[in-house]
Amino acid sequence: MTAQTLVMPGQVLSEDVLPVPHKSSIPLKLGPGLRHTPPSTITTTLAGPLCIDRKKNAIWVENNSGRYIPQTNDVIIATVHHSSTDWYHCSITPHTTFAQLPQLAFEGATKKTRPQLSSGGLIYARVVAASKHLDPEIACYNPSTGKSEGLGELKGGMVFDISLGMARRLLLNKQREEGKLVILEDIAEQVAFEIAVGRNGKVWIKANGVKETLLVGKALQTTDEDVLNVDEQKNLAKKLLRQV
Repeated sequence: MTAQTLVMPGQVLSEDVLPVPHKSSIPLKLGPGLRHTPPSTITTTLAGPLCIDRKKNAIWVENNSGRYIPQTNDVIIATVHHSSTDWYHCSITPHTTFAQLPQLAFEGATKKTRPQLSSGGLIYARVVAASKHLDPEIACYNPSTGKSEGLGELKGGMVFDISLGMARRLLLNKQREEGKLVILEDIAEQVAFEIAVGRNGKVWIKANGVKETLLVGKALQTTDEDVLNVDEQKNLAKKLLRQV
């Protein structure tokens, strides 16, 4: 994964910039900051470094300060705002329209067994449809398998704000090698916790107690805000763990 060049909103990407997949069967995946106009025009919508993952045949614009724009397949943390007959209307960020969550979009849900979510409740969901012309639709299960795969209501814990760039790094399969992140790995040696990361710049953390939950949240936010390298993350982890 490499940052190819700096782009500005409104630029049309040339074909030589696009990744060439190692397997021809892998479709091109457009991430945040890019818009496709049929048949083959790709235009930037954000300013920032143009990033490419050739293994996944993915391309996106990295932008930590910009607002989150829902993209299909993103996992996000949303807050239930209100409900109607068949839908939960959920807030993703203060700047986006409500995401629509069907009340049956949970693993094994029926009208009798569907979760009863209250206003203010938290959910971990995946964006299944996103368009600038329509409200985004989300679901708490994988439509292909019918399984939740870790999605659903988030009970207890706390939510912390992080940058969009940090959220992307936390969602990498190899945080240490690709994201240069070791802070969670080091903290986990002494503090047990659950975590859910939203591509919308939200992270949910639940540890055994409030003190431990705040410690993990502070570790992530400090690493993010101070742009700590691996050695600095290790020193921060040692410092925070002395408080446990």
